[in-house]
Amino acid sequence: MTLYPLRPLADLCERVTDGTHQPPKFTSSGIPFLFVSNIVNGQISFATTKFIAPDTHCELNRRCPVEVGDVIVSTVGSYGNAAVVHDDRPFSFQRHIAHIKLKTNLLDAVYLVHALHSAFVRAQIDKSVRGVAQKTLNLSELKKLQIPAPAINEQRRIADVLDRAETLRAKRRAALAELDGLAQSIFIEMFGDPVINMKNWPLQALGSLGTLDRGISKHRPRNAPELLGGPYPLVQTGDIANCDGYVRNYHSTYSEIGLRQSRLWPSGTLCITIAANIAKSGILLMDACFPDSVVGFVTENRATVEFVRCWLSFVQKRLEESAPESAQKNINLFTLRNLTLPVPPIDLQEMFARRVAAVEKLKAVQRASLAELDALFASLQDRAFRGAL
Repeated sequence: MTLYPLRPLADLCERVTDGTHQPPKFTSSGIPFLFVSNIVNGQISFATTKFIAPDTHCELNRRCPVEVGDVIVSTVGSYGNAAVVHDDRPFSFQRHIAHIKLKTNLLDAVYLVHALHSAFVRAQIDKSVRGVAQKTLNLSELKKLQIPAPAINEQRRIADVLDRAETLRAKRRAALAELDGLAQSIFIEMFGDPVINMKNWPLQALGSLGTLDRGISKHRPRNAPELLGGPYPLVQTGDIANCDGYVRNYHSTYSEIGLRQSRLWPSGTLCITIAANIAKSGILLMDACFPDSVVGFVTENRATVEFVRCWLSFVQKRLEESAPESAQKNINLFTLRNLTLPVPPIDLQEMFARRVAAVEKLKAVQRASLAELDALFASLQDRAFRGAL
């Protein structure tokens, strides 16, 4: 419970709408077009390969112009992630993102983002979403959310305290990101640029290094909810796209019925996405199932799996850009099996794997420290929205 008065979000906003419902014509450069994945850790990421022409942007933006101080919120898939528009850089976005214009005398934008991420409001969001395989927060439900609404000056005080605590978490995440890039640096040091292959390592087809097979899901979970809710991890393309090279997190599980129409892949399998997110990869850290939009690469030598994973991180963008585009981009199993890559001797691959393992130990220390900061932040956030800060 909270000591602050509760008000529906709709009462605190001028307008709550969403992005375009029609896929625009994309261009090679221009105005960034953002997706749910571009809202990360309370910030807007402009890392995207999708752009639209300025006149298309003007047309899309006319309905409800995006301005500094507005808030955007993801509403499909990874729903409930929010961020403030902090600068006047132009962008457009898909319909899976909600756009909130605030009554600035009643609601502070930074405070709202923290409130939407709080356990108190998040519990409301989780109860409001609809769907099975892809959960959706409808705009009508978003508007109904009960937001703790103290006086505007108190909101700003709370936002400032939480922002300062969030800065500590951001520094820890930045340290992890630097370590993430270290594996690529080690790869180049040992093997050279894998695209140019200046060290003239022999070329082999990826399919010759191990077995590559698509995941199995004979029935779509959205049409058969009895497939879900059991003990078997179900890894989706988004889980792989958002991992740090190792798949340890997942958002769905299969029941016994679900497992019978799928396949359980062993820990150590390299997962490679072939639809929507093209050639994103991660090594399973547990036995898991995945759908046919993911390919599993299995080989006897774990060092080769590590080598292939890092090699893919260099060529992923090129594979994505060259993928044929219909309703969504995809590549097929034949294409993956016939990709050629430079293959150094196995003893060097094993040395590389050992060095990467040492980096992973450093990352584990940073992740543990971040987990402690996350727990402290959650406690602080809980007190803030109960009125006990």
